[in-house]
Amino acid sequence: MTSTVTLSAAVSRMLHDKLYEKRKIAALEIEKLVKSYAKENCHNEISNVIEILRVEYILSQNINSRKGGLIALAACTIALGSQDAKVHIPGLLKPVIACTTDPDSRMRYFACESLYNTVKVARSDTLIFFNELFDALSKLSSDPDQNVRAGSELLDRLIKDVVTETPSFDATILVEIMRNKLYTKKQYTRKFLVSWLICLVSIPYIDIIVYLPDLIDPLFLILGDTNMEIQSTCQQILSELIQKIKNNPEKTDFPKMTNLIVVHSQSSDNLIKETALKWLVEFIQLAKSVILPFASGILSAILPTLAYDDFSNSIWETAKKANHCLMLLITNEYDVRENMEKNEITLPLAQMIEVFIDHLKFKSTPPKIAVIRWLNHLLVKIPFLFFKHVDAVFKEVMQLLSDNSNDLVILTLECLAEIASSPAGITINRKVIATVKPSPRLNHKSSDLFDSSDNCGDGGDGNEMMHLTSIHLNTYFIKAIDRILMIFKENPLLLENRASFIIRQLSSLLNAENVYRAMAEALPSDGSKDVRFCAIIVKKLNGILMSSTELVELRDQLKNDYSQENCDLFCCLYKSWCHNPIAAVTLCLLTQNYQHCSALLHQLANYEMTVDLLVETDKLVQLIESPIFAYLRLQLLESPPRQYLVKSLYSLLMLLPQGRSFDTLHHRLNSVPNPHSLPTTDPSESGDPNRLKDVNFSELFQHFTTIQVVHAAERRKNRLRSTNTTDDHH
Repeated sequence: MTSTVTLSAAVSRMLHDKLYEKRKIAALEIEKLVKSYAKENCHNEISNVIEILRVEYILSQNINSRKGGLIALAACTIALGSQDAKVHIPGLLKPVIACTTDPDSRMRYFACESLYNTVKVARSDTLIFFNELFDALSKLSSDPDQNVRAGSELLDRLIKDVVTETPSFDATILVEIMRNKLYTKKQYTRKFLVSWLICLVSIPYIDIIVYLPDLIDPLFLILGDTNMEIQSTCQQILSELIQKIKNNPEKTDFPKMTNLIVVHSQSSDNLIKETALKWLVEFIQLAKSVILPFASGILSAILPTLAYDDFSNSIWETAKKANHCLMLLITNEYDVRENMEKNEITLPLAQMIEVFIDHLKFKSTPPKIAVIRWLNHLLVKIPFLFFKHVDAVFKEVMQLLSDNSNDLVILTLECLAEIASSPAGITINRKVIATVKPSPRLNHKSSDLFDSSDNCGDGGDGNEMMHLTSIHLNTYFIKAIDRILMIFKENPLLLENRASFIIRQLSSLLNAENVYRAMAEALPSDGSKDVRFCAIIVKKLNGILMSSTELVELRDQLKNDYSQENCDLFCCLYKSWCHNPIAAVTLCLLTQNYQHCSALLHQLANYEMTVDLLVETDKLVQLIESPIFAYLRLQLLESPPRQYLVKSLYSLLMLLPQGRSFDTLHHRLNSVPNPHSLPTTDPSESGDPNRLKDVNFSELFQHFTTIQVVHAAERRKNRLRSTNTTDDHH
């Protein structure tokens, strides 16, 4: 049935009028007309009125006609009321929404006004066009005209109220629309979108956590906006979101969001970076093992941040806490050999090792300290899994021994000690002194990157840090010793300035006898290689042995132990100590093998007395006067006297040129009373010429002679080179 509905000429004329008052009068007339149709339930006629308004007015080229169409459509909605408007929502909304993009700002403003009136009446029935309404609002929010923006804000608040009061509203629709729009850089649009996120977060019936993976990335980008209001609002949203995650961690899809958070924690914007790091801390604490597959990415974000110079910086503190919390997640359960393949999937150790190696090359010390602490932790917790990658780590760790930071070198040595004594390594087929050592998990206050204030859940028993571990050395112990000697050889400055520090620390960690025996065996005892370096390193080793508190047990053992094992140790050291004749003499004095000591001193007369040799002899006199050799000085009072001890000291005196050391030793020997004036020593207490009875001193003497010949030949070569170089210059 064809409708004959038409608007009266007067109404039609007034709708086309340029005056707002006349258009409003016409709208009131249309409102009366539509009310009468609605009362009689004539919906076809109503539809026709709406269609006339769309075609003849909204689509008109005349701007006043378009304005008249907008006010008339709003009047239709008011006339219909909330009950009857539902049927005509498409006809009432779509033409008006189209007008929001009109080139004329007044048209856009009136479109906002018309939409406001329609939504106010129809409420939730308008949400079937939510996509179109939201898109229009998004554009209107950044409209260049202030009045249009003000009108859109009123409409925006109304639609938010409608959404909030409509439990049937599907938030997925809104999230889908916002996901791409949130990446805009327009501040007005960002402000509009952020306000909608606040609305979403506050609506009780919407579980915003479900939609977080789609929203979190652009939200962090908006956090970097230069507009303080937008920035503050975004911070508020993120704070509320993380609180919701903490309240409902079981609903949170941590895997989908973790990589996004990791990316933003590497942002150059400090606010984004710090906020993302705080989220990482919460994710690690809440998700626990679920987060471990992302460990390498998290470390890539955390470790560079630890390079901040300002340790009081909140970003540095947050990164430190995230690092510590992540470390606590790795426990012994990942080292069960039966589940090794599964554990490698859960814990991406290969990728973590790559990150560690990259950060060991940083110039800044704190990241390297953090990496070494990580390696120590992994060696303690998952040694067997870690040892699959130990070769990749070992070389890089060794290079840190040249670092200027004492704290880092100490931790590096602890790491090497942990590698060398790990049960996952191949045990060496040689004598090892079994002892106990403190775990490298002990924190050093000067380099502490973690402290007890970091609340990351159950960190285990506090006494765990003092756990004592038996030493069972593996093949990496030999590799470490060889590499340390190579580093000293390649870096004379390091040998001069840091060798003592490194050797003392290593001796404390792995037992001095193990270290000294290994170093002695690593040096060529036949003089076939760099004899000059051998002489220098033996001099250094001997100086440490004779003076360092860390080696007091080894000194006492060499001095007092009569066992076969001690004889073997003496022989082992002696063969390398021969590269430095005064070191060999000192070793004989320490071990009370005075007859052999006397023979060595007499043999020295057959070789060139170089300046270096005289300097070493001078230092030996000072050492004899030190507390370490107090027992030797007291032995001079025995009666009958220890003839070879006295002979050794007089031989040393005869080798010295007259000077301060000569006078010191001469004065000491002159202070010894006449042996006949002393009581006779009990024969059972009388010293033998050489204390160690199970040592073939004739063979050792021959070895000493051979080595001295090699060194003499080396000195001749050096002199010839020096002469040739001088001649070339002339």
